[in-house]
Amino acid sequence: MSSVTNKIFASLKYRHWVRRIIELRLIRVLRRLIELRLIRVLRRRFIGMNYFKYKIKMMKKWSKQRTEDDNFYYELTESNLKQLASMVAFVSGRPVNEIYDFINELRYDPEIRRHISSIWDDDPKMADATVGFGRRYGWYAFIRAMKPLVVVETGVHQGVGSIVICSALMRNSNEGFTGKYIGTDINPNAGSLLTGNYANFGTILYGDSISSLKSLNENIDIFINDSDHSAVYEAKEYETVKDKLSTRSLILGDNSHSTDSLVDFAVSHNRQFLFFDEQPLDHWYPGAGIGISPTSIY
Repeated sequence: MSSVTNKIFASLKYRHWVRRIIELRLIRVLRRLIELRLIRVLRRRFIGMNYFKYKIKMMKKWSKQRTEDDNFYYELTESNLKQLASMVAFVSGRPVNEIYDFINELRYDPEIRRHISSIWDDDPKMADATVGFGRRYGWYAFIRAMKPLVVVETGVHQGVGSIVICSALMRNSNEGFTGKYIGTDINPNAGSLLTGNYANFGTILYGDSISSLKSLNENIDIFINDSDHSAVYEAKEYETVKDKLSTRSLILGDNSHSTDSLVDFAVSHNRQFLFFDEQPLDHWYPGAGIGISPTSIY
């Protein structure tokens, strides 16, 4: 083999090893980058899961229990109750300590809890359920603070909200402020909890809520939307009651965490709007809230 040929082969062999070295270095670099990215991804997943792992643990426990599948019942954190008291005080113009006392009336009322538990005891689907009022503490506090003559709630379900409202009206009546509750629900079996003394302060209209609202010949002081949770139907309810609202009215929206129906209504009708964000205590559900639209801030 000639010397020229030897030089050519040597050159090719050199280039081959150079390429091989470069390839190996690139492979190591790529592996390192992949390792670093994987470490970063895992680290970030760990950070993120720290915010949810307790919720997931509670969700796994809840999934095995005989409790409600929707319209969940839970208490609120202590700081969340203080925030709620401050917001109700701001809207109603009442002292915050008075509002907090109202919340505690419901919170530590053994009779209403016994009443609910006694009915749930006969329902195998609710055998593991515990009573929790969540954002309904706000409904109760507003009624105690504002002493309404008429409270209307659309969407009754089992009636936890119904008896919370009637409990507030009952205490108002004992103080000389008489009021009544009107609930609406399309389900003829809704409102199973509205019995006993609570039924003396309220009634339920069965059928389509819009039709029931149209039939009302009342000046509504507090209107609570909690029926069909579509934005369109919610908006229709507000439009239906707008001319039935008293001059010092309050609208509470139970769907304001997921629709703009109440804030849009408030803006278009020159009303105020605020939102209270729930923080459930020891429950996987992230919470809903209360859309609050008073005629004005008092």
